[in-house]
Amino acid sequence: MIGIIGAMQIEVEALKARMTDIKTENISGIEFVSGKLCGKDAVVAQCGIGKVFAALCAQTMILRYNTDILINTGVAGSLSTSLSIGDIAVSTACVQHDMDTSPLGDPVGLLSGINVIELPADAELCDKICESAEGLGINTLRGIIASGDCFVSSSEKKKYIVDNFGAIACEMEGGAIAHVCYVNGVRYAVIRSISDSADGSAHMDYGEFIGLAAERSTNVVTALLDRL
Repeated sequence: MIGIIGAMQIEVEALKARMTDIKTENISGIEFVSGKLCGKDAVVAQCGIGKVFAALCAQTMILRYNTDILINTGVAGSLSTSLSIGDIAVSTACVQHDMDTSPLGDPVGLLSGINVIELPADAELCDKICESAEGLGINTLRGIIASGDCFVSSSEKKKYIVDNFGAIACEMEGGAIAHVCYVNGVRYAVIRSISDSADGSAHMDYGEFIGLAAERSTNVVTALLDRL
């Protein structure tokens, strides 16, 4: 079973519309739609914004639906000059940029309990995502995706994340989903289409381009399913 998680309705509505043989179930306030998507057994859910909702959704998918692959799809802010609006960022790993126990002597971003900073994505899965995006003619960059419970919209915050983690894109859920997959031994990948520049102009970019970015991400997911 393939699990697909997006934070917002716009990030999953087109995927749900393409599903057949559907069954809908509400667990902990999250609607899970299971059935066939591109001929594959899949479950799709809108988790809500932020790391707690994302983790709750991912853990439920694993336990309830026995998912062996989890894909987080949606939009992100660019942290790289190589990623523009509508381009696709693919995770080599995820980090949580707002995790900080450095006053205790830990490195910034260390996830206490599992004692790692970077949560590696499944390399084979990411290869297929990149092939799928490039097959659609979409510029793609692979790298670290940074998550935190804040909308990054300043040059200072953007620089902090790049300097500390070397990330190429920032968003609010992928790191939590990666964390859940890491402790459960589930393959995962994050696909994020760029909707804004994650700096002072984000308020102008985001509203204008989120629809385009969400559509691009959805198209890559469906192209990926044909390769799985």
